[in-house]
Amino acid sequence: MLPVKRFTDFIQLHNLFNSNSKVLLAVSGGMDSVLMAHLFKSAGFSFGIAHCNFQLRGDESVGDQEFCNNLAQQLRVPFHVTTFNTLEYAANEKISTQMAARQLRYQWFEQISQQAGYDVIALAHHQNDAIETILLNLTRGTGIAGMHGILPKNGKLVRPLLFLQRGEIATLVDENRLAYREDSSNASVKYARNKIRLEIIPKLKELNPALENTFEKNLQHFRDLELLLEQKTAALKKELFLYREDTILISLAEIKALEPKRLLLFNLLQDFGVNETIVDDLIAGLDKHPGRVFETPGYCMTLDRGKLIVSKTSATEYSETLIDRDDLLVNYAGYKVNVLHDESALIVKNNPFAVSVDTDLLLYPLTLRRWRQGDHFYPLGMQSSKKISDFFIGQKVPLNKKNEIPLLVNGNGEIIWIGGYRPDERYKVSDNTKKVTIFELYKI
Repeated sequence: MLPVKRFTDFIQLHNLFNSNSKVLLAVSGGMDSVLMAHLFKSAGFSFGIAHCNFQLRGDESVGDQEFCNNLAQQLRVPFHVTTFNTLEYAANEKISTQMAARQLRYQWFEQISQQAGYDVIALAHHQNDAIETILLNLTRGTGIAGMHGILPKNGKLVRPLLFLQRGEIATLVDENRLAYREDSSNASVKYARNKIRLEIIPKLKELNPALENTFEKNLQHFRDLELLLEQKTAALKKELFLYREDTILISLAEIKALEPKRLLLFNLLQDFGVNETIVDDLIAGLDKHPGRVFETPGYCMTLDRGKLIVSKTSATEYSETLIDRDDLLVNYAGYKVNVLHDESALIVKNNPFAVSVDTDLLLYPLTLRRWRQGDHFYPLGMQSSKKISDFFIGQKVPLNKKNEIPLLVNGNGEIIWIGGYRPDERYKVSDNTKKVTIFELYKI
């Protein structure tokens, strides 16, 4: 007899889905997923079966696909199947075969669930899988999040067999005479997870025969600790994060007062793509001179004037945009620039976001770009050169904002205008000017 009540109780306890949900079952043909399919059928849920043929085991892979097709027909449920060239995908993406198979199947499961209207995707992980995941994470290095094992629910992914141990599953499959497929690769210790399952866990069970029960209790402790840390982090964000337009300011004094500093700072900045190395470097720089910049994909963090400034970045901010002679409008890194030509010597005054330039001095194409180390110009009204970095300091431009300021550069490499701040003396309109070109800067 199948443990249908324990199965449905676990689903209700963790709110995996409701009785009206349409569920897509990931079925490999192994005993775990086969048992899951029969439990779904016995519980009366609406479901379909999805099977991936990764073409990694020759005739075995073909046999797995045929078996799953027959199982779907036996249970009278929809069957979805796809075939992947897994080795080619792994080579192209420069990742392991296991990682390639993982990426391919989850992408396809999501695609099928959307196309066929499935509410959730059910995976046949059990308690022993959770143990293997924790041990694997520990050997690779992990934080508290890596210690909670496999969660019963993660977005659309649900794992309704986490109430069972591997030994229980084997017994149930045997007692109920359920046919299944044996994956020969499961016996190979060349994969890290298999090595843990076949060699490490048996040794641990010699020390503690009730290893699964012990780990289940530990998992709950780790999940409680993770929840406590999440609540503490959320409270600190409300207390420490000061939002200013598209940036976040955090007092360095408040960061120094955090305890345990490394753990809390990592969790505070985790959403901005930091890793442990960046957090360590940031902490080391708290008492040093300001100006240190830490970059992650999509974000820039700057230690400046007693604050940590977190701002978004994008690829466009680091690009260059050319302006040709006939252009009247160009876009650059969140700005648009209007270009106007005037036959008179019109001078724009008291507007830092517009500049009048002597047309005859322009060498096309012009360039819009961010500043670079070594850039210099002649500020309007001055006869001597000034480094743009020094100009920014004098204007008290925050470090995180410097890369957002557009520079208009002539075809000969000279700076014509620091957009929003100051034009160059050499390009100003004079008594000898015959034509004027006006550049107007607008924030998009």
